[in-house]
Amino acid sequence: MKKFIFLFLISSLLFTSCKEEESNGPIQAVEPPETRKVSDYHKQYLKEISYIKTRADSSSTENMIKLDGGEYLMGGKSEEAKQNELPVHKVEIKPIYVDKTEVTNAEFAQFVEATGYVTTAERSFELNGKTYEPGALVFDPYNPEWWWKFVKGANWQHPQGPDSSIEGKENYPVVQVSWYDAMAYAKWAGKRLPTEAEFEYFNSAGRDSLTYHWGNDFDIAAQHANFYQGEFPKKNTGEDNFEKIAPVKSFPANDFGLYETTGNVWEWCLDTYHPDAYSRTSEMKDGYFKHYYNMEQEKVIRGGSFLCAESYCSGYRLSARMSSVPDTGLEHTGFRCVKDI
Repeated sequence: MKKFIFLFLISSLLFTSCKEEESNGPIQAVEPPETRKVSDYHKQYLKEISYIKTRADSSSTENMIKLDGGEYLMGGKSEEAKQNELPVHKVEIKPIYVDKTEVTNAEFAQFVEATGYVTTAERSFELNGKTYEPGALVFDPYNPEWWWKFVKGANWQHPQGPDSSIEGKENYPVVQVSWYDAMAYAKWAGKRLPTEAEFEYFNSAGRDSLTYHWGNDFDIAAQHANFYQGEFPKKNTGEDNFEKIAPVKSFPANDFGLYETTGNVWEWCLDTYHPDAYSRTSEMKDGYFKHYYNMEQEKVIRGGSFLCAESYCSGYRLSARMSSVPDTGLEHTGFRCVKDI
């Protein structure tokens, strides 16, 4: 089922995987699409996540920033705003703690070691009666038809495929993790994923009059965020000193003290994505859509990545919204967590 959604993504994504009471770890088996509906598949993953035991020191707020919250005017206010960023509306942000950085390879490795969790990209899958090897999507700028290709053996430890490695990159954001993987880590850490309202609020440091987290001047963008400069997707000039992903804390923190909330990697949010979400606020509970299922199972991703270019995808704008299906791993998508007070 996972790769059924992968194939859907490839064809539609242009920018952008014992008895219950006795179980202490993940359930690895997920039925193929011929016998399981998408909604059931989603429930299976959430059940698996519920089995994960929260770590003993989950009350710790080390490497987190406490935010008092408050009212915030959410949505697109610049000329670049897209329809899915409208209408501008007021939201109330409750006090929370926020991870200073994106979750790193080292932090995710601790989670895997403690729980034995296997990410979606590391699981084999069945499609139309055929078994496929595990893998994930890797960006290929030289393929004019599809910029994303499915690579066997690509996962969080081998982001570009089996010949790649995260050795020596412990302080880089973990990537090739699905929304389910991020949810699983958050459960273990005693945290959760941020809502997209919370993400826009802490990305902007609570200032609702800006286009970018550093202000409104795009000319200084390369000093503040890791994104794509040059002729996308063939020539990255590297003005920001990084061709692809950067270690955490490579760029100045925003005014809340948070690093790389813009650029570097897209970050998973809690919400189910709806293009007209801002017109459907009456359906929201506690700041996000609680019904996690829609036809494509799309979840919100925020903040932009090293593949966002001004000529193509200005995903680093504060109000920019994108989405991806929840079982998909990508080499430019990671996450950070928040903690309720």
